[in-house]
Amino acid sequence: MADQGNSVRVTRLAKKREAEAMVKHLQQPNKKRVVLAEIQDLSNVGFNQIKPKCKKTTKRKVKRSVTEKDKEFDVDAKLDDDPQMCSAYVSDVYHYLHQMEIEKRRRPLPDYLEKVQKDVTANMRGVLVDWLVEVAGEYKLLVDTLYLTVSYIDRFLSVNVIPRQRLQLLGVSSMLIAAKYEEIKPPHAKDFSYITANTFTKKDVVKMEASVLQSLKFEMGNPTTKTFLRRFTRVAQEDYKSPDLQLEFLGYYLAELSLLDYNCVKFLPSLVAAAVIFLSRFTLLPKSHPWSPALQSCSGYRAADIKECVLIIHDLQLSKRGSTLAAVRDKYKLHKFKCVSTLCSPLEIPDSFFEDTS
Repeated sequence: MADQGNSVRVTRLAKKREAEAMVKHLQQPNKKRVVLAEIQDLSNVGFNQIKPKCKKTTKRKVKRSVTEKDKEFDVDAKLDDDPQMCSAYVSDVYHYLHQMEIEKRRRPLPDYLEKVQKDVTANMRGVLVDWLVEVAGEYKLLVDTLYLTVSYIDRFLSVNVIPRQRLQLLGVSSMLIAAKYEEIKPPHAKDFSYITANTFTKKDVVKMEASVLQSLKFEMGNPTTKTFLRRFTRVAQEDYKSPDLQLEFLGYYLAELSLLDYNCVKFLPSLVAAAVIFLSRFTLLPKSHPWSPALQSCSGYRAADIKECVLIIHDLQLSKRGSTLAAVRDKYKLHKFKCVSTLCSPLEIPDSFFEDTS
């Protein structure tokens, strides 16, 4: 019993000493707890730029003079307030994406309908993509899933001849793969069988899924127009006091319209994104030049480089092309997208807008 009592006293004494040491530690004047509000902006700064606070010294601070040219073309500095844009290394990320989008294995043939296909036409492709827009809406899929789906379809048709009767099967199987890649809870194969009114069985969908994966050599991660559109949209709003949702939704609308037209297959996703921003700005402010030095620096394209793509998408917007394809137009008539598909664009774009702005 005596040993047990001594053990209890030793334990209590040890706890008392630990408590005294903790009090002394907390009372040290130089120790300070870091709260979240003080570190939330550090995600935008490179690690070599984070310096601890220290006492003032007699050294004078040297301010770097920033020229107007620096302000004009320092695109990444304009995105510092958005941690998701990763401004510390966004240039490297988008350089990598630009290199990836031009890789031959990730690109469809620009003229695969003429060179490869025998039974599929541009109109059939447009009808299929328009229907897939409705399917994506039915299953509440991300728009990124839709872009990847169309990319898989074009790449598969560049190397495989299929009859028109199996074009719908290719569409749903490609969307199944894209959904597995992008979605948290993708639909099942049986769901895509059902959406075809059971024209194709679950076994058919799975078999075509395997064919697509093998044909594309499991290279499923492609940069799409949506990949570049988000950054270009931010730069396009450089002079705005607050984000313009109408400009953002209009860009999404025009980008999805571009998916319908076979003539846009030949353009790189980044070029389509640049053309979409050009046309969006022109639609909202037709008397102002829609391109700027900042957009040219960010995208790498001059206005003249994107002229052909702009004119094609402009025709889509005016319903001179794909007028019978209504899914995208109906989708963006909704109030949650600010009814951007009802906006009227001038019938002609001045040639002066495609001249070099530098």
